[in-house]
Parts: sequence; C-alpha cells; structure tokens
Amino acid sequence: METKFEFAKQIVQEAADYILAHMKEDLQVERKSSPTDLVTRLDKEVQQLLVDRIKSIYPEDLICAEEGCLRAAVGQGSVWVIDPIDGTNNFVAQQEDFAVMLAYFENGVGKFGIIYDVMKGDCYHGGGAFPPCRNNDPLPPFKKKPLQEFLVAGNSGMFESNEWGLADLGRAALGIRVYGSAAISYAKVLSGRLLTYITYLQPWDYAAASILGESLGYRLLTVSGEPADFKTRQPVMMVPIEMQEEIQSYIYERKEN
Repeated sequence: METKFEFAKQIVQEAADYILAHMKEDLQVERKSSPTDLVTRLDKEVQQLLVDRIKSIYPEDLICAEEGCLRAAVGQGSVWVIDPIDGTNNFVAQQEDFAVMLAYFENGVGKFGIIYDVMKGDCYHGGGAFPPCRNNDPLPPFKKKPLQEFLVAGNSGMFESNEWGLADLGRAALGIRVYGSAAISYAKVLSGRLLTYITYLQPWDYAAASILGESLGYRLLTVSGEPADFKTRQPVMMVPIEMQEEIQSYIYERKEN
C-alpha cells in the first residue's frame, strides 16, 4: 500500500503542476447542470491525466470521477475517486482557493486521501495506515472546546434559508464562513480552523476528506447522522465525533424559513 500511496502523491503533484503550467491559457469554460456549475478544459485534461497515470500502473483498478461517465462504486474492489479541480468557480473567477482531490478505496474501506491546494502548494495526505499530514507536518487531532469558540462553514444558500438549521448552528458558533470549495473547507476542518463543513456534495467532493478525517477524530455523515452512500449527491457534514451530538441538536431535522 505504501507504494500506491507514494504513487498517488506523485500523480497529484503532476496534476497540480499541469494546472499551474496551463491556467493562464484559454480555459474554455462550459456550464453543466446550472449557470454556476462550471467545467473547464483543464478539469477534463487533469482528470484524464490522473486516469491515464493510474491505468498505466494499475490497469485493473476502477475509477469514480467527476467528469464524464466514470462512476465505479467504492465497494467494487480497488477504486480511485477523483475530483480534478474542486472549486472550479473559484478557479475561473479568482484563480485561487481550488484543489485537486484523490482518494483510494479497497472493498469500501478508505486507504488514503489527498487534498492538494494548488496555489498554496499545501498537500494534505494520509489516512488509513498513513498519518495525516499537511506537507511534512502532522495534522492535529481534534481538540474539543465550546461551540461558541468555533467557526463553521457551509453553503451560502443553506445559511440564508436556514436549511437543516444551518443558520441556527452558525448563530450558536463564533461565526460562519463560505469558501466555495469542499476541498478548501475540508482542509480547514482537518487543520483545526473550522469545526465542521455542511453542504450538498457528490462522493468525489468528500471521499478524500472522509479518509483523512477518520484518523483525526472526525466522521463523515449525512446531516441526519447516517453514513454517506458514496453514490449520490447528499447533504453531508464532517463532524468531530466528540461534538457530533451537540452539532446534530441544531441540524438533525430540516427547518423551514
């Protein structure tokens, strides 16, 4: 597994280098499901780079990825989960606060995850048998403190409408933040800078963080407290196990405006 882990870190670095080398070119921005659901030429090219590199070394492994029709279930055997550029809107509009994400599962068990903040050059990696780190520095295990001393993050629309009580949680906490990228938000949770991140996500948006978080005292769940299905878009949260009950006291049920 160590060989596979080192290979994964290498190809994520290659993907980040490719983005940096080409991000000033014509991005050929397209819209997918909505006016704010963007995809660029680089999303597709970076995904293909990662898929090609994986298949060249591990031809029998399966892929679940954001772009196209690669949708292997994480329980199908050896499965790589890829988000080539998480935070595409940030990438297009600001050219910062976006990341490459990669996760690896065997028969549904997460073996390692990688989140690479491209512009900062920060690589969050590990989980499973590997200690979670930011670059070469170990990430801190969750340290409990009062809710009102934490910041929480989520989707701006959910905060505005108080969907699932997210605004109630924000009012009970120190404040709320919206970063426009699951990867960047999860990196801040893993670093101890955020208590939780709650929004609707696809499996490739949370797979890497779910593996990294387990080693630090966090759990990736739906907002109703069930395990995420790793198949569909769901409202999910990564919460510290020590404070799960307290957090869910605010968001365990859908609340109306």
